[in-house]
Amino acid sequence: MNAKNARVLVVDDETDVLFAVKMLLKTEVKEVVTEKNPENLLSLLSKQPFDVIFLDMNYKSALNTGNEGFFWLNKILEKDKSATVVMITAYGDVELAVRALKEGATDFIVKPWRNEKLLEALEKACAGRTSGESKNVPRRAPTSEGFDMLGQSEAMQDVFYKIDKIAPTEANVLILGENGTGKELVARALHQKSFRAGKPFVCADLAALSEGLFESELFGHKKGSFTDAKEDRTGRFEAANGGTLFLDEIGNISLPQQAKILTALQNRLVIPLGSNQQIPVDIRLVSATNVPIYELAAKNQFRKDLIYRINTVEITLPPLRERGDDVILLARHFAAHYAAKNHKPVPFVSEGAIKKLKQHSWPGNIRELQHAVERAIILADGQELRPQDFAFSAMEQPGHPATTPELVEEGPLQLSEVERTTIMRVIERNKGNISKAAKELGITRTALYRRLEKHDI
Repeated sequence: MNAKNARVLVVDDETDVLFAVKMLLKTEVKEVVTEKNPENLLSLLSKQPFDVIFLDMNYKSALNTGNEGFFWLNKILEKDKSATVVMITAYGDVELAVRALKEGATDFIVKPWRNEKLLEALEKACAGRTSGESKNVPRRAPTSEGFDMLGQSEAMQDVFYKIDKIAPTEANVLILGENGTGKELVARALHQKSFRAGKPFVCADLAALSEGLFESELFGHKKGSFTDAKEDRTGRFEAANGGTLFLDEIGNISLPQQAKILTALQNRLVIPLGSNQQIPVDIRLVSATNVPIYELAAKNQFRKDLIYRINTVEITLPPLRERGDDVILLARHFAAHYAAKNHKPVPFVSEGAIKKLKQHSWPGNIRELQHAVERAIILADGQELRPQDFAFSAMEQPGHPATTPELVEEGPLQLSEVERTTIMRVIERNKGNISKAAKELGITRTALYRRLEKHDI
């Protein structure tokens, strides 16, 4: 339906908000009704129907849980299953708003908002009524098409859902997850689905920056500002102007470095080394870390004010071991990719190989799976991937000599344990080359394959 013919109800306990919305919408819609007390909601709905309802999520300043918003959303949908409800939320409650979408809300807006954003939400809501979309039917999570991520598990569908809803906003995002779970892919997805997609996406791996290069890399420098500064350099903040800046491994930086980033984010200004000129920057910030950042904050090893600045919304990526059959989906995807890359036919993944892949704990997550599949494609004979074609990295084995400084023997070892450990170490030393590993072990390639199958390697 056309917004000009819409009857709109706005429910919020802030008088200023109600006044501002009414003044904005009075010339855009047929009728605007405002209500400060949500207790009067059902009475209003019984008197007349509304085409769009803007509903605040919190009504008591001391209880910012969003539970009241969910309560009244459910009451509205109980009365009218086809009701079109747009949630009103603060920056810190965006994840609650995403949950509200799953419970039947149509959309959400973040306050303080720009007027065009609210009008856009209104138009979208009215268009939804025209197309007959049902608001109480569970929404399908967006597919991973367009941002190169795969996953059918519930955990990943939730991630895709959040990306789809959060990306068009200006909210700063903190991505949490173990190494190898795909945090940079999520950052790129957020950029590609945002209004900044046509602008730069700039990455900065903070863990790789030394103390001396930190300011130069992020904020830039002028020629002659230090010994090796032979020309002016643009920093990552300035390079990302208008677009998205992705600060990876932000949990690994020192307190002084945290203070410098916080200052830049608060002021939206950077000062290159060797210069007194302040350069304004307009960026959307996405950060990521694999460290327990809140535990560091509790120990005063990470600034709480910086956490507040970088995590308007959080997205937590599940480890591969918690993604069920996604392991096989990804394995087949990587198999097709590396077969094409190495000019081989796309192989069939045998049932035995599938069983082995599903039983592995994948401590290295998707990165480990990717490497395992690439090795298997290169070394496999024929067009079928068998269990023995997959040799998991010794670097990822918990307690293995490759990851443990010293192996302490607390009793007699079984011969089979010694053999398995030796085989894994030799294969890793030869970078997965079975022929070279067999030669070093003094056995034939066929004999080594038998042992790989015996030890389930």
